[in-house]
Amino acid sequence: MSYKEIAKDMIDRLPEDKMLFVINMLEGLGEMSGLDISPDFTPNAATIAAMAETDEMIRTGSGQHFEGPTEELFSQILEE
Repeated sequence: MSYKEIAKDMIDRLPEDKMLFVINMLEGLGEMSGLDISPDFTPNAATIAAMAETDEMIRTGSGQHFEGPTEELFSQILEE
């Protein structure tokens, strides 16, 4: 079994909530080695559309603006 296969097997057995630690360690190892191993976070079509909508709202001053604590925002959202 290769080192890569061993690492993949170990990663497969980790719980999802620990994966951020693995990602951080891998990025650090890449930086120490002078390599850019950051993942490609290309947004999908829905994300691109949402970003364009937000840009348009900022440009035109439309949409809703909220100021206040996060708890209040979520309370308003859940009431709708």
